[in-house]
Order: sequence, then C-alpha cells, then structure tokens
Amino acid sequence: MNNALVLRKQHRRSKLPGQLVSIGLVAPLFLFLVLTLGFPIAGTLWRAIDDSDVVHALPRTINALRTWDRQSLPDDSVYRLLAVDLQEAREKETLALAARRLNYDLAGFRSLLFSTVRRLSAVSAAPSLKDAMIHLDPAWGDLKHWGAIKNASGPVSLFFLLSAIDVRKNADGSVSMRSKDDSVFLELFKRTFFMSFIVMSICLVLGFPLSYFLTTLPARLAYPMLVLVLVPFWTSLLVRTAAWVVLLQTNGVVNDALGDLHLTQQPLALIYNRLGVYIAMTHILLPFFVLPLYSVMRNISPVYMRAAASLGATPFRTFLRVYLPQCMPGVSAGCLLVFTIAIGFYVTPALVGGADDQMISYYIAFYTNTSANWGLACALSIWLLMVTLLLYWAYTRLLNVVPGSLP
Repeated sequence: MNNALVLRKQHRRSKLPGQLVSIGLVAPLFLFLVLTLGFPIAGTLWRAIDDSDVVHALPRTINALRTWDRQSLPDDSVYRLLAVDLQEAREKETLALAARRLNYDLAGFRSLLFSTVRRLSAVSAAPSLKDAMIHLDPAWGDLKHWGAIKNASGPVSLFFLLSAIDVRKNADGSVSMRSKDDSVFLELFKRTFFMSFIVMSICLVLGFPLSYFLTTLPARLAYPMLVLVLVPFWTSLLVRTAAWVVLLQTNGVVNDALGDLHLTQQPLALIYNRLGVYIAMTHILLPFFVLPLYSVMRNISPVYMRAAASLGATPFRTFLRVYLPQCMPGVSAGCLLVFTIAIGFYVTPALVGGADDQMISYYIAFYTNTSANWGLACALSIWLLMVTLLLYWAYTRLLNVVPGSLP
C-alpha cells in the first residue's frame, strides 16, 4: 500500500512540469479574454444597475425618505432637507447628474430642480417651507415627484433594466408596464428579433443548397467557389454596405438593369426600406451560415445514402431520414451564428434602411454617443447578451436531441 502511494506521488510530480507549461501557455489567452471580454461585460452590467447620482446629490433627502409611506406628502422637515441638498448640490456641481437621472423617470424634473434652486433664497425664511415650495411650483405637491426621488435612492436599482423592457416603477412603489404611447423598446426588440429571424431564414434557404452544391464539386472547383463565398470576409463591412447603396438606389445598377430588360416600368424602391436591409444583411451574413454547414456536409460519407438506397428508400426519404439529420449540427450552428450576429447589426440598417428599419443596436449607439444615457444603453446591451446566452443554451440542448448530431 505504501509503495502504491509513493508511486502515485511520483507520478503526480512527474506530471507537474507539463501541467505548469500548459498553464503558462493558456494563461496569456485567459488574461486576454478577461481583459477584453470579462471586464467590459462586468462594467456594462454595473452601469446597467448603478443608480447613485441622486443619492450623491441629495443624501439628506434620500435618507429622510427611507421611512416615507408614499401615501401622503412628506412633512416640512423633509422639504427643508431638500432645500439644503439642492443648494449644496449646485455648489458641488452634482445637481445636473441628479436632475438628468430624475428626468429619465419623470419628464420635466430637470427644469423643476433648476428653477426651484434658483428661487429657494426667496422662500428659505418662510415659516412653512413645504407650503412655500408648493407655491413656487405645484409639482412639489405631487406625489409622483417625491416617488421618483425615492425610487432613485440607489446606490443600485433595476431602473434602467426595467426601462429597457418598457417597465416602470410607479410613485407608490408598484411596477407596471408603460402605456402603449410610451412603450418603445419592446417594439424595437420585436423588430430586431423578427428582422434577424427573416435574415436567418433567407440564409438557410440560400445557404443549404449552396453548401450542398460545393460538396458535390471536385476539389479543383470546390475551393475556388468557396473562395468566392469568402470574399465578403475580406472586405470592410462599411464598404460592402456602401456598395449596396450604389447598387440598389433609384438610378442604381439593379434598377437600370431591370429597366433595360423591360422587366419593370419604373424604378423599384429597393433602398431605405426593409427590403434593402434584408438584401444587404443576407449578403454579409451568408458566409457565416455556409462555412459551418459546408464543413459538416463535407464529412458526411456517401456510404450512408447508398446503403439507404440499396434498402429501397427513395431519394427524398434518404435525404430526409439519413442526410438531413447528419447536417443538423451545421444547420443549427449556422443559424445560431447568423441570428446572434444579426441582432447586433448597426451599420447596415442605419445606411440602407429607413426610420422604421433601425434595430436595437442603433438606439444603443444613440444613448451612448448622443444622449449620454449610459445606464439605458448598458441595460439594452445586457438584454441582448441574455438573449445570446439563451440561444447558446438552446443550441447546446439541440445538439443533444437531434439525431446524428455531435455530443
């Protein structure tokens, strides 16, 4: 027994140098993934739940409202604390951030805060500051404004994550869907997923026969044809999209060709609409479907089809019961790649599509670069990431249940 333990320890020691070498080789890649993927995702998640602007600007008011019942207006002492906080926030230059955050929840709150702080000196000596502030602006007598301040008491909250799916927290603390007139993002998500599904379906319809055709060609012809499929990878996305703008415009190549062939009487509307977006996105994403499917089809032995035919199966039945199940790993991988890349498209819909064809990535860029609403932009990104992870989970489940798929 002792000899066995000694041999086991010696075996472990002999493997240790190799394990250290393996760890050393993998460590740079792991560190690279942490720096380029882990930290950005963690930062995005934090910005989506960070809600500390108001508590930094109005700490006394937030602390006093922690015991507020939301049923009636706060007492005069809370109004006085608010007045002190507003004056200090203006001096410390933190009022603008708090006003912007409250304005996200309730339109007009920014102007209310700044107009109030400018006129506070005129009413600061009033016996009842509560009545004086309500006289300055009746909005201070509305429970909605006080509820908005309490909802922003931070330092973390689900405000931006809920807003990204058109859910809001009311002044009484309840949660409800926004009205149809105020609902924006759910419709954008539906549009994004619908357009991505259509592009994925078109790639499936075009890419499956193309991949099968490539597998039937001899090697001397298959590789040059495959290179033609790969050409989009070697061209900038912006250049490819701009090329479609030239091709599809009213006086572009496509409309001129259709007119010369007498197939159309007037130019077709092929750009700045949904059709143009589908055409350009399909052209860009088709290789992402063809490559994984072609690699799977190429490794399917024709012996299985000949065996099925020798047993009396018709060509259609052979394809349906023998060939197609073996293609499913490539089909599912291609569909997953196309769909997940499509839901994040920004440049192509922005250049080729119209106002009603913009996808959710356009609004993420808008809230990041134009309105500087990082919380909402990160929340939208988190929901997209969750959809991608859900799709990946469904893909792994599909591989385990589809006949002929890899484990």
